[in-house]
Amino acid sequence: MTDTIAPPDEPGLAAAVAAAARAREPLVIEGNGTRRAMLRPVQAARTLSTRNLTGITLYRPTELVLSARAGTPLPEIEAALAERGQMLAPEPPDTRAIFDAREPATIGGIVATNLSGPRRITAGAIRDHVLGLRFVNGDGEVHHSGGRVLKNVTGLDLCKLLTGSHGTLGVITEVTLKVLPAAETSATVAVRIPDITTGVKTLSAGLGSPFGVTGAALLPTGPTALLRLEDFAPSVAYRATRLADDLARFGPAEIIRDDASRDLWRRVRDAAPLAPAPEEAVWRVSVRPSAGPAVAAAIPSTRALLDWGGGLVWLAGPATEATHRAVTAAALAAGGTFTLFRAPEPLRAAVPVLPDEPPALAAITARVKHALDPAAILNPGRLRPGL
Repeated sequence: MTDTIAPPDEPGLAAAVAAAARAREPLVIEGNGTRRAMLRPVQAARTLSTRNLTGITLYRPTELVLSARAGTPLPEIEAALAERGQMLAPEPPDTRAIFDAREPATIGGIVATNLSGPRRITAGAIRDHVLGLRFVNGDGEVHHSGGRVLKNVTGLDLCKLLTGSHGTLGVITEVTLKVLPAAETSATVAVRIPDITTGVKTLSAGLGSPFGVTGAALLPTGPTALLRLEDFAPSVAYRATRLADDLARFGPAEIIRDDASRDLWRRVRDAAPLAPAPEEAVWRVSVRPSAGPAVAAAIPSTRALLDWGGGLVWLAGPATEATHRAVTAAALAAGGTFTLFRAPEPLRAAVPVLPDEPPALAAITARVKHALDPAAILNPGRLRPGL
């Protein structure tokens, strides 16, 4: 176990980073530590947590803008938005079940990992909704990028750079996000299909229809293709009926409505149908949707859940190097990418958890890392050795 520092405010956090930089002391960067078993383990004696940097600092519902300190729990933000009929459109997943974690994710952790759920296919990723950031770089200096309005021009867009950097470039202390109105109701057209290849064709047909599908996933049981519709109740009722009729050529279709539909998509969002055992590993593979079935079929020892119309393949299976090699080979053969999302520490330390970068891109990555974290103390080795 590492010692944990959890400063009460941004100046305290900056001072902690500056002291670590002077001592050349590596730090594990985290919020509530929800995803400690994600990516490579960090070798450090101390953990720097943002868990005490909490609270919504700005919320302007009419302007669709919300700011919150990085340690603010995601459920707190979602509840505040729900009171005003609004939402985080990319619906970031609740990964507590996957990681066997008790504490909820923080908004800073969600931005740092750039995790998005089923609505990613229509609403974009978390990265697309970040308007501004405050962060502490590896020298202990406080920086801010972006603003608190939907349209702003601020020069170099560090928001995009920090989002998805997994705490390796800076410690996020506050985020400003674009939010959107929540739908009045939800309905899901569920189509029982003979195989996952037919399932992806079903999802493609639904996404190509004029009915405004906002979620397209394939459950392994059945298998069953799921297509979500959201909006005002009369519109959803009409479109769900029309979509079910259109997709009946692929298999028997039924309509799941309202709360049952919402509950179903929360399970898809959180990859709950995978139900990974504690000793198993979990991978996320991103490919073109038509390649999803081939990736799922290439590793018989794993179970698959397909989202994003087939373009996101969740896999759960034995936490072995052989299984990991099979997953990575299938992903790369399909022209896609992979993430070792959860695994025991020995496996995460022994294998690449992300694809290798082309040499030119790797050189740029190294220069950016050196510019923002010259002493390489922030989550060193989290993504790749040395980064």
